[in-house]
Parts: sequence; structure tokens; C-alpha cells
Amino acid sequence: MTALPDTKSILLELDQGWLTIWFNTPENRNALSDQLAGELRATLEAVRDDRSMRGVTLRGKGGIFCAGGDLKAFMAGLQGGASHEDVSEMNKSGGELFHLINTMPQIIVALVEGAAIAGGLGMVYCADVVAVTKDAKFSLTETQLGIAPAQIAPYVVQRLGLMAARRLMLTGARFTGAEAKELGLADYLAEDAAGLDEIDADIRQSVMRCAPGANAVAKDLVRAAPHLSHAEMMDRAADAFATCLLSEEGREGVSAFVEKRKPEWAT
Repeated sequence: MTALPDTKSILLELDQGWLTIWFNTPENRNALSDQLAGELRATLEAVRDDRSMRGVTLRGKGGIFCAGGDLKAFMAGLQGGASHEDVSEMNKSGGELFHLINTMPQIIVALVEGAAIAGGLGMVYCADVVAVTKDAKFSLTETQLGIAPAQIAPYVVQRLGLMAARRLMLTGARFTGAEAKELGLADYLAEDAAGLDEIDADIRQSVMRCAPGANAVAKDLVRAAPHLSHAEMMDRAADAFATCLLSEEGREGVSAFVEKRKPEWAT
């Protein structure tokens, strides 16, 4: 099992191969400060190649998921004379975090209560499975502040499609958890935090029946599918299937099925 980094802005809970990452700065509504974002990135990078880590759940302490970027830090940068290059590099750093969440081999679950705004909502768009409370609040507020939801854009389109992405990004529309379910952002709807706990437990149980290596390959294929030609996708899928079937995991899975037993990874 990979050693986890020491953190202050996030809390890490490891339970039988599943990591829950709690955003833990409720005094600033769990904003994506440099420290919180850096600790989140370091944690994800630490477990990325560890196949004993089956999934990661993202949550927020204090009844709020994440209120987005740290606007006080933005203001300090403006007052400090930040250059175009400085701001561009800062924005790229945020994009790298979204990319990391989106491409993690493990299953990423986002459990949302309270607000998920701007960059906080961006992380939700990058998750594999999303559960929200009915009264959770969502919005891409960037254009209301005179900036653009820049690095978030491809992940909004990825999850909701072009037309819905345009409407939400260009109007700063606010919507609730119930509406998030109708939009297709949320996969599950809960009454409250206890309901999120139950949904999280069910998701874990399902994932634990799946082979971690096969899940990683499946995620890669899903991400690649929209960008490849039919012939390219056939070749990539065939290669992935052969790699999986001939792996130790594939041999164990087929043997377990024939022998009518659980495979070794199933818990």
C-alpha cells in the first residue's frame, strides 16, 4: 500500500483499499487554495499507480463541497502586479489538477452537499460517479466575475454535451441537486449526508467486484472513444482486450468463473 502524504487542508481516510479525501477548510468554504489543490494533487499522484487502491471519494467538510477558486488569492495576485504569463501558468496548474482527476485509473466518486461552485464544480464534472443531495447548489460563476470557465470547459462538455455546456457556462445558471440529476451531472440523488453515505457504500461494493486493472483499461477506452476513428478504436479495443485477457487478472477472472468462485480481487 502506497504511503499517503502529510496534509493539512484535506483529511485522508483509508478503508480497505478505498480512499476518502475530505476538503477540510470550511472557514473559506473549502476553496481551491494553492495548499488544498497542491495537497489534493500530491495525494492523487501518490496513489495513481497503486492497484490495491480501488477507488477515491471526494467530499467536503462543513456541509459544503467546494466553493471554487480562492478569490482572495486572485486579488492578491492582481494587486501584486501578476503578469499575463503568471496568471496563465496558474490557470494551467488548475487544468492539470482537473486532468489528473479525470484520468485517474481508480474509480473517482464525488459526493456533493452544499455548494459546488466554479472550480469546485469542475472537479465534479471530472468524476466517474456523482451523488448529490437534493438541495446541493451548483453554478459556473466565472463569467459573472469577468473571467472564463477556461480549464473546466472540456469536462463540462464531456459530461453534459455541447448545448448544455454552452447554456450553463454562458449564463452562470444556478441549479440544485435535483436539477443536476435531470441534467445528467448527478448519477444519484440523496436526501441528506446520510443518504450520500449509503450511496457511497453501494458504489464501493460494486467496484470491489471489478478487477482494478480491467477498470483502469475500461476508463482509458471510454475516454479515448470520442476522439478515435472507427478503425483506430477497433485496434485499440482489441489490443486492450488481449492485454487484459492474457494478464494474471484476466486468467484469474476466467478461472474463477469456470470454477464458480469469487476472483481474488473480489471482497
